[in-house]
Amino acid sequence: MISFTPSFLRAKGRAGFHMALAIALAMGGAVAVAGYAEPAYAAKKEKAGKTNYTKEFVAIYQPLAGKANAEGADANALKAEIAPLLAEVKTDDDKMAAGQLVYNIGTKSQDIGLQRQGMDLMLESGKVNPESQPQYLFVSGQLAYQAKDWAAARDRVQQAIAAGYTQNDPEAIIAEAYFNEGRETEGLNYLSGVIAQREAAGAAVPVEWIKRGLTVAYRGNIGAEARKYSVMLVKYDPTRDSWGDAIAIERSFFNYDNQEVLDLMRLARRTDALRSERDYVDYIEAADPRRLPGEVKAITDEGIAAGKLRKGDVFVNDALNMSSGRIAADKADLPGLARDARAASSKAVTAMAAGDAFLSYGDAPVAEEMYTIAMGKAGVDMDRVMTRLGIAQLEQGKYDEAVASFAKVSGVRKPIAELWTLHAKLEAGDIGAQPAA
Repeated sequence: MISFTPSFLRAKGRAGFHMALAIALAMGGAVAVAGYAEPAYAAKKEKAGKTNYTKEFVAIYQPLAGKANAEGADANALKAEIAPLLAEVKTDDDKMAAGQLVYNIGTKSQDIGLQRQGMDLMLESGKVNPESQPQYLFVSGQLAYQAKDWAAARDRVQQAIAAGYTQNDPEAIIAEAYFNEGRETEGLNYLSGVIAQREAAGAAVPVEWIKRGLTVAYRGNIGAEARKYSVMLVKYDPTRDSWGDAIAIERSFFNYDNQEVLDLMRLARRTDALRSERDYVDYIEAADPRRLPGEVKAITDEGIAAGKLRKGDVFVNDALNMSSGRIAADKADLPGLARDARAASSKAVTAMAAGDAFLSYGDAPVAEEMYTIAMGKAGVDMDRVMTRLGIAQLEQGKYDEAVASFAKVSGVRKPIAELWTLHAKLEAGDIGAQPAA
């Protein structure tokens, strides 16, 4: 595996989702649910037939609520009185009122466990205002998350989503609960499913979701998922860093030969994603100054100009000297090479060699012709020729033709062709990057 530090790990603040876990803010501080009276008003409401509190519960509740609401109350000291209160809960109204009080004491004492207990009591009572139900479920899920009860956190937040809750990106908590539980693959599958749903609905996809998925997949050494999320990242945030990460992940997790690496590095060059000395060295080695001297000379000069290659370095000097010494003769051979490829008796290897030579010198129209000839020859490496035919077409701005050519690539080259396809569609304006939600 090639060692590199992806941009999504170098950036600060990317260890996890930025989740809204400020419970008191989410609930507006103390709980007061419209439509349901607290026991202090029980007698009046009972006559109207709207509430059903037990006398024993009210007898304990009223003095405890008074203490809790008193200015300067010591909420921690009141915790010991909660158990006797809960022991007298008999009705749903009792449970709702008890939940409110327990939650408020937990909020004032900053006791997450009590807040969770109170919130769940309110939900279990069935007395929460229907309009508030989604928010209460979400807060319950947040509290379970803070308690590291990952399964309960997922269940509650999923219930909140099903009830219509959409604020604070609740899906992020579900995915993160999977990750924290060590169930990375399930979390990644869930997250990609949510992203697909947003795409289908035409909604914006938070780029931070994609970066989080990519980070988890990369750190978990899950190559297929890392590839999937890196492609998504390019689609939604097609920056130099995104392209560099996507290409680096291909090289890190999957074994490619020099010809395949060459086409990856060509994509890196085209997207301005050559970021390190290693990138330029790998490009030079894949192109080989003996085979493609013009391209090697060009990329070596670019690496020196970018400050990534040192002119006094032995490898760099060898690449420059060898390529420079071959360019004139190589160019002089191009007309004869094209003529041989066009001959009816030519072989696939001749047409491919001609296409590679013209492509390396930037003559995309002739390269396209040569690759098209190679397609009809026996023994041709069809995946390789279709990849490079697509590149030649893309260089000419023939985006639809390029996409069609890349679509015919299979086998080990398929992911490389998919990245080129994404680039072609972005260039053509068929895909527009979406902003973070």
